[in-house]
Amino acid sequence: MSIMVPSTTPALITPGRQALDSALHQLDQAAAHLGLDDGLRTMLATPRRSLTVSVPVRREDGRLDVVQGFRVQHNVSRGPAKGGLRFHPGTDIHEVTALAMWMTWKCALVGIPYGGAKGGVAVDPAGLTTRELERLTRRYVSEILPLIGPEKDIPAPDVGTDEQTMAWVMDTYSVSAGYSVPGVVTGKPTTLGGSLGRTGATSRGVQIAALAALGRSPEGVTVAVQGFGKVGALAAQYLSDAGCKVVAVSDVTGAVYSAGGLDVARLRAYAAETGGVRGFHHADALSHDDLFELDVDVLVPAALEGVITEANAPRIRARLIVEGANGPTTPEADTILAANGTTVVPDILANAGGVIVSYLEWVQNMQAYAWSSGEIELKLRDLMLGAFSEVTSLAAERGLTLRQAAHVLGVGRVAEAHQMRGLYP
Repeated sequence: MSIMVPSTTPALITPGRQALDSALHQLDQAAAHLGLDDGLRTMLATPRRSLTVSVPVRREDGRLDVVQGFRVQHNVSRGPAKGGLRFHPGTDIHEVTALAMWMTWKCALVGIPYGGAKGGVAVDPAGLTTRELERLTRRYVSEILPLIGPEKDIPAPDVGTDEQTMAWVMDTYSVSAGYSVPGVVTGKPTTLGGSLGRTGATSRGVQIAALAALGRSPEGVTVAVQGFGKVGALAAQYLSDAGCKVVAVSDVTGAVYSAGGLDVARLRAYAAETGGVRGFHHADALSHDDLFELDVDVLVPAALEGVITEANAPRIRARLIVEGANGPTTPEADTILAANGTTVVPDILANAGGVIVSYLEWVQNMQAYAWSSGEIELKLRDLMLGAFSEVTSLAAERGLTLRQAAHVLGVGRVAEAHQMRGLYP
C-alpha cells in the first residue's frame, strides 16, 4: 500500500510539498522492505503534533507585520522530539513536516534517543534588523511554549538561525519557567551551556561520511559544493584540510570554479566580507546549473531540498554524492542516479553530525557537565562511522541503495519502538 497525501493542484505544489512527497515515498519504500502493516505505516507517516501560529512583529518604523510560524513533532516514541528552527520565506507546514520526519529516522539511525521535530517561520531574516529578529524569535517561542522543553522538544539552529537565535529561545523559555533552563535548546553559545564542536558538527559529519564513502586516500579527490553556507562552507574547509581539492562552490549570489582548486579559507573570508562568493577574483564564474554537471569525484549538495531532480540527474558526472542538505535529491533523481552507478550517501546519514553533537550538548546540560572538544570529536566520529558501517553492510547484504538501507534501519527502529510500547489506551 502506498502512503498517500491529499491531492493538490499543480499550481499549489510548493517545494515544501515536494519535500513531503519525497519523505513519504522513502517511508513507503522502507515500510515495504520491512513488511510493516498498513496501520503502522499510517502511524509512522502521521505527525504526532502539528502547530501553526501567527507571529506579529513590530518593525522599527512602527509597522506591524504578521508572519506564519510552525512546529511539528513527528514522533516521540524513542525520546523527546528534536529538530531545528529555520527562518526562511519559503517555509511552510509541508516542508516542516518532511524535515521532522527525516529527523525521526536520522536519530534512530545513529542511535540517539530522540524523536524528530522541526520548526520554522516564513520570513526572510536578511530583511529584519537584529532587534526585529529578537522580537520575532521571542514571540514565536511564546506561541509554541507549551510544546517545547528539555524533556519534550529541544530546538536547534537551522537555515536562517544561529546560536544567537538559540540564546533568545533559551532566555524566553527560562523567563517563563522562572529559572535558567539551558537544556531547552542546543546549538547555543558556549557561555550559556553550548557544547564545544557544535558549530561545525554537521559539516564535520559530512566530511567523515564523504571520506568513509571514498574508501581511498582523499589526496587529489575533486569536490564541488552546492550551498556555501552554514554547512557547505565548513564542509568544504574540512574536506580541503583533509587533502581533497575543492574546485567549485555556489551560494545564492553565484558560483565559482578553479580547476586547480579553490583557496577555501580565503573564499570563506571573502564571502563573509561581501555577502557571497560572487566576484571572487581567484576563480572563474560558473552558473548554478553547471556546477552540478562538473566532472568531479564528489558532489556535496548543502543548501535546500529538491535541487537534484530528474531534469539534471542524467547530467551529473560525480560518482559520489554526499548530502549535506536535507532532502536535496528527489525520488525520480534517485532512480536515475542508481541506474548510472552513482553512490549517494543520504541526508539522514551524511548530515547527522549536527544532531549527534546536539545530543551530546543536551546530555552535558542535563548533567551540568562539560566534555572537551577532543572528547566531542571522538564521540561524533564513533557514532557517524558506526552508522555508516551498519548502512553499507545492510545495503550490500540486501542489494539496496545506501538511502534505502538507511531508511530501513531508521524506520525499522522507530517501528520496533512503537510495537514494544503498544497503543494507549
